[in-house]
Amino acid sequence: MAVETFVAFPGLDAAPRLVAPAVTNRAASAALPPTAAAVASSSAQPLLLAGAACGLLGLAGQRQQTRRGKAGKRQAAVTQVRVGGKVECVCIVGSSGAVGAEMLKCLEDRNFPTEKVKLFANRSAGTVVKSSKFGDITVEPFSLEAARECEICLMAVSGDFSLEWSPKIRGGPKNTQIIDNSSAWRMNEETPLVIPEINGADKAESTLISNPNCTTAIGAMALWPLHQKYGLKKVLMSTYQAASGAGAEGMAELENGLKAYVRDGKVSPPEFFAHQLPFNVIPHIDAFQENGYTKEEMKVTWELKKIFGLSDDVLISCTAVRVPTLRAHSESIVIETVKPCPPDEARELLRSAPGVKVVDDPAKKLYPLPLNATGQADVEVGRIRRSLVFGDNGLEFFVSGDQLLRGAALNAVIIAEQAVARR
Repeated sequence: MAVETFVAFPGLDAAPRLVAPAVTNRAASAALPPTAAAVASSSAQPLLLAGAACGLLGLAGQRQQTRRGKAGKRQAAVTQVRVGGKVECVCIVGSSGAVGAEMLKCLEDRNFPTEKVKLFANRSAGTVVKSSKFGDITVEPFSLEAARECEICLMAVSGDFSLEWSPKIRGGPKNTQIIDNSSAWRMNEETPLVIPEINGADKAESTLISNPNCTTAIGAMALWPLHQKYGLKKVLMSTYQAASGAGAEGMAELENGLKAYVRDGKVSPPEFFAHQLPFNVIPHIDAFQENGYTKEEMKVTWELKKIFGLSDDVLISCTAVRVPTLRAHSESIVIETVKPCPPDEARELLRSAPGVKVVDDPAKKLYPLPLNATGQADVEVGRIRRSLVFGDNGLEFFVSGDQLLRGAALNAVIIAEQAVARR
């Protein structure tokens, strides 16, 4: 069951970018009011202009990493699912968004077993997408009837859209299975919340499956094997989340802000984020809750507990920060464990974990970097060390993972592979 998706990524050499369609998922921060961008003093302008130019080159490097992924880094030791049969149709709803585009690439890279692919994106309807595996595909406006012609439906849309349409699409004559990337169904008691390597095997028959939040998914890849062996008591996480977490609009705003600084000497006013992102970090992702945490931070707590099956005794806290990198999230994680967890032993345990790549040789300046994780299927883990706070029962480490792959599209496609294998 392969599904194809079309997405235009903002790039330095790109023409005016494709705007995400009406059904594309938009982060909650889009509703925040813009504020005036901070402008550097005139005495610092030459240095900052040079820095901005370097920043643009760095973003271009991330683009190149992404483009090389299909030929190289994407073929990492990520979970492979044996799929015996083949489905007639897979569709992607919201195929013109950043996640939808990566869903298509994952389906192509993993040789997904489907006869055909349908792409739905209202604003891109009529566009022809050329696929090396699935041929020319004409993007269609979304319709319930067309979606129900497919056995697998990958949803890269807003939560409101999913709430309205997922119950109508699921099941039916093709027993359509929905893998939803939005937050709409994640905490619904009857809806499985799945990371395939952790809890996917016994949930593949459900007609509605939720993808976890990208931050949760990336951290969980390293936390799960440690929890299985040592038992988690506390998890303290700080995140460094790329512009890609806010979709194509977020990436565009970061790039355009840097371009404006190089061209005009000042960053263009923010339209999507609460504050300017270039030359800045923003400790605010999603809406603030009554307890002072943001919803993005609480998603980590809620979702890890559901996916891992943790008791209320296990305490999880997160601080989520948007940083001016284009793609791939990073996380600093501190854990307290039930059993002692020697760093060397934990490092070897993580080396054998599916979907994890240990990059941990400080003497050679080797550790996880978002630039290196871009376009890579595996989550990089490094800086593994004994916690000075929790002693022998504590560990601290750093992870980087591609938000659009492990944090979204790849996770969904592996779930879909498991679903096809169970048909």
